Amino acid sequence: MPYTKNTRYEKMYPLFLCYSGLLLLAALVLDRPEDILRGLWVIVTSEDTLITDYVKIAGPGGALANSALVTAFAAWVLRMSKEPLNGFSMVVIGLMSGFSLFGKNILNIWPIVLGTWLYAKVRKERFGKYVTVALMSTALAPIISYIALDNGWGHPIWGLAAGLLIGFVMPPLSAYTYKLQNGMNLYNLGFACGLVGMLLVPLMTAMGADPNTYYRWATGYSRPFGTMLCVLCIALIVGGLFFCKTPWWAALAGYRRLLRTTGRAPSDYLRMFGFAPVFINAGVNGLIGTAYILLTGGELNGPTVGGILTIMGFSAFGKHARNIVPVMTGVFLGAMVMEFSINDGAVQLACLFCTTLAPISGYFGWPFGLLAGFLHSALVLSVGSPVSGLNLYNNGFSGGLLAIILYPIITDVVRGRRPELRDEDYFDIIEHESPQMAPEDEVVEPALQEEKSQDVD
Repeated sequence: MPYTKNTRYEKMYPLFLCYSGLLLLAALVLDRPEDILRGLWVIVTSEDTLITDYVKIAGPGGALANSALVTAFAAWVLRMSKEPLNGFSMVVIGLMSGFSLFGKNILNIWPIVLGTWLYAKVRKERFGKYVTVALMSTALAPIISYIALDNGWGHPIWGLAAGLLIGFVMPPLSAYTYKLQNGMNLYNLGFACGLVGMLLVPLMTAMGADPNTYYRWATGYSRPFGTMLCVLCIALIVGGLFFCKTPWWAALAGYRRLLRTTGRAPSDYLRMFGFAPVFINAGVNGLIGTAYILLTGGELNGPTVGGILTIMGFSAFGKHARNIVPVMTGVFLGAMVMEFSINDGAVQLACLFCTTLAPISGYFGWPFGLLAGFLHSALVLSVGSPVSGLNLYNNGFSGGLLAIILYPIITDVVRGRRPELRDEDYFDIIEHESPQMAPEDEVVEPALQEEKSQDVD
């Protein structure tokens, strides 16, 4: 489809910049300016493999300042691409701000973005067509940091070259992996990045590299981070109810309709329901993630706050309370019966990022969400080993494997109907001012969807 100018969601740019400013303000509240600058230097000179909590190595001020810079950079790239904004733009901002608390920094992300820009130039297409892929492919930014900074092996020029290569190959690969997962894994780029990492990391190791995983995990920050998250979530809920030019009762009605969707990708909630229900959804989901960590005895730090911000971002694109809670409960049950503790850092992250499989819960029902979360709790702790912690979206890779396995089995064996590929046309450029609903199968209950499908067969 040719590019068409659309300003329906242009007002999000100021919101993104205000959000970035709030992150910087929070950094200044928690740390002195000199400590923030020192922390930023520590961050950009770190190798960043999982789990490297920037709050641990650079302090809360340095971590939040890095998040502010990366968020502003992402907003600028979106703006310069001239691509019309939609719900997935909110996903990108939430994900970039979250992961810049533990792995992404203002230096290691831009080579990948530049690589995707080069891909668009070679294809003679608009960069805006691939801008979200460019930004989300920065999941492999630790590879750039490792190659550029590792003493005795890498070199900054090699790191730049690796980033350009990653950015160049991700658009075609991610388009292919999207089809494989049938919209059941929201972190499609995580699966694609995992495949690239499984190729690059063994190649690096064969050439003499020796990347190691880390466990840098901050403790003692639950109160300030918990307060900030609660204030942000409540502000979003209040904003959705009273400050989106929508009557509060209409905002709640829209949110109730949103809760009836399956979340199967692509489900652009901003396009389907408008700002008010999406803001309410983001606030509610953020409170759920925060409560989950605190009630299970976890820590709010860089990685866990990053996970909560990611959930809030995907609240505009597939996640809501009804489809994330069963999957999170499945991970919790897995921790109860398997040989690891719910308090382990990796398990805490699995509890948050398992929500990539929310569409399985929404599409097939909550029992299958429990199953997906249970299996994810075991698989995610093993799939990161081949990439040595250099893929930040490790849960997306695990979720992709489970989606590829579970979707055809549940569809064909349990439900007795033919697997169907998800139509991607709904993700085209927005051309209408009023909210536009997703295809009909995305706004009915799973039981009704099964009955409808059987009638068609």
